[in-house]
Amino acid sequence: MKRSFLLFTLAFALISFGAVAQEFEDLDASPLDVAFFPTNVPKSDFREDYVPAKMKIYYSRPQLKGVDKLTKHMNGSIWRMGANEANEITFYQDVTIGDAKINAGTYSLFAEVTENTWTFILHSKLNTWGRYTLDKGSSEITRINGVVSKSDEKIEALSMMFKEVDGGAHLVVGWQNTIAEMPIKF
Repeated sequence: MKRSFLLFTLAFALISFGAVAQEFEDLDASPLDVAFFPTNVPKSDFREDYVPAKMKIYYSRPQLKGVDKLTKHMNGSIWRMGANEANEITFYQDVTIGDAKINAGTYSLFAEVTENTWTFILHSKLNTWGRYTLDKGSSEITRINGVVSKSDEKIEALSMMFKEVDGGAHLVVGWQNTIAEMPIKF
């Protein structure tokens, strides 16, 4: 009797749960990601008034899935470096990018890409889908040529991270067989 009651209760619970279960959409092929500098900052520290990170970047990660996708962006036009909304980089302190002094704040980040050069472009316009909504030059803060190298291994998902260097950090962008670095000084 106890066993029958237990089985009935379990079956009822499963049926009831199934009736109200939410069906979520499949995961986006270009998930949103974030990178911080320094990378070892505990995320729990962000609940305080003082943010221990020096910068962070939000970006979406398109996947290659067997297709040469980077080459189509190597035509010298402005690219949002990812998928979906344009990347947003936040500096929690003033920094220098190239010769430009950049105030602490949040900016959108784009690049002009050719096979051997990446020119990183910082914009003040936020919440933009891509380059299509940018006013010619009016929201551009600075441009800087990045350092480009080739990767021995294929990078399937567009990836970004910060690498510490003397006097600052480099934003490192990798995809397919290309790695580009944007120098940032503190």
